[in-house]
Amino acid sequence: MTSSLRSLPSIDKLTSDPRISTLPGVSHSTTVSLAQQCLEKIRADISKGQDCPTFDDIVSEIQAQAQYLGRVGPAPVLNATGIILHTNLGRTPVSREAASAMLLAATEATNLEFELDTGHRGSRQFHIQPLLCQISGAETGMAVNNNASGVLLALAALARGKEVIISRGELVEIGGGFRIPDIIKQSRAKLVEVGTTNRTYLSDYEQAITPKTVALLKVHSSNFDMVGFTHEVSLNDMVHLSQQHSLLTFHDLGSGCLLDTTKFGLAYEPLVQESISSGVDLAFFSGDKLLGGPQAGIIVGRKSLMDRIAKYPLARSVRIDKIRLAGLAATLQHYIKGEVTDRIPVWQMIATPVKDIERRASRIAESLKGSAEIMDGESMVGGGSLPMSTLPTKLIAIPAKGKAAKIAQELREHYPPVVVRVNKGMVLLDLRSIAPANDDTIGKAVIQAVAKHIK
Repeated sequence: MTSSLRSLPSIDKLTSDPRISTLPGVSHSTTVSLAQQCLEKIRADISKGQDCPTFDDIVSEIQAQAQYLGRVGPAPVLNATGIILHTNLGRTPVSREAASAMLLAATEATNLEFELDTGHRGSRQFHIQPLLCQISGAETGMAVNNNASGVLLALAALARGKEVIISRGELVEIGGGFRIPDIIKQSRAKLVEVGTTNRTYLSDYEQAITPKTVALLKVHSSNFDMVGFTHEVSLNDMVHLSQQHSLLTFHDLGSGCLLDTTKFGLAYEPLVQESISSGVDLAFFSGDKLLGGPQAGIIVGRKSLMDRIAKYPLARSVRIDKIRLAGLAATLQHYIKGEVTDRIPVWQMIATPVKDIERRASRIAESLKGSAEIMDGESMVGGGSLPMSTLPTKLIAIPAKGKAAKIAQELREHYPPVVVRVNKGMVLLDLRSIAPANDDTIGKAVIQAVAKHIK
């Protein structure tokens, strides 16, 4: 072992090797650090009885680590799964206008917290408050990091040490294992569960009210549906009960839908506007799901409550940054202008007629010269939205004769990567979740993968 350790090259010898010293996009200090890390790992391996690698092997390992560092970070992916709001793939892109606004906010100084007319310090929320009020009908609104942080902030500011009543059927878990009970616990509010998993009545809420109760919380089960022997209390009835007992009503809508989904052949999704018109005190929803903007959590409702929330210390910890704020404002402008289905990608995808998808799919399938066919399929909204609702679509189906997994992997290794579905030995591509401008790229990637694996 001692002789093996002594045979290891020095840092200077490694970093002076042309294969290391000329690594593109890597500073000298980084190459030194990579060489040190590599040698430390080799020493540990030798101490465990492993052989000492050759000089060339060590150089290759340092090269590989440098290349890996160059690839770290989110990369563009073409989502051909047909899942429109694919959480693992970053959900849908924002509109070009929102992207432009975000780029400008990132590369230039902005009036983020500066009032141009008075020259005094202002609030970053002023950039979206008028838009949120106009669209939702609420007295005021604010944006934070995400929807979960919005609920946490409001409960911490308004219900700390007090009781919040919720139906057991609404104790949902959102992505990544985060659960509503855990969020409420972090706010230091006391969770009071009523009803059963499948049936909760107004009397359950009423009987649970005590002098320590501050609010009734309704959580929309946006990522699952409960069917069968079920009963839930309507939002209007909850609001009426709250008002009778001088309590607050909070409504977590999840996806943050502002358009009537039934007009697109989807199931009904609660609208933010309906929540506010019902009389809830605060409504919470996401900015990056059905609303179609960048990641954000939005709170709309009564100004007196929002003023207390804005002054609560936690508000600074979960505030939205200038880049996403700019993108959110640009996205909300599409609703003001009435151009949602023309400009916002998630709604463009939802509104795309099947005949348009079939025409695009047929063009790609024809280029495969008999290696693909067109078949009926279903697209999902995804992202914890409308779980039981799908949209009809046309799929490019490639019978892969036992090589479907290899073709899918080949497509993932393409640049840009193409993510597809594999089902019953077939590779399936759904263009509903692909912008038409990317059809040619998809076609070339598929032709290349099929030619390699299907003779």
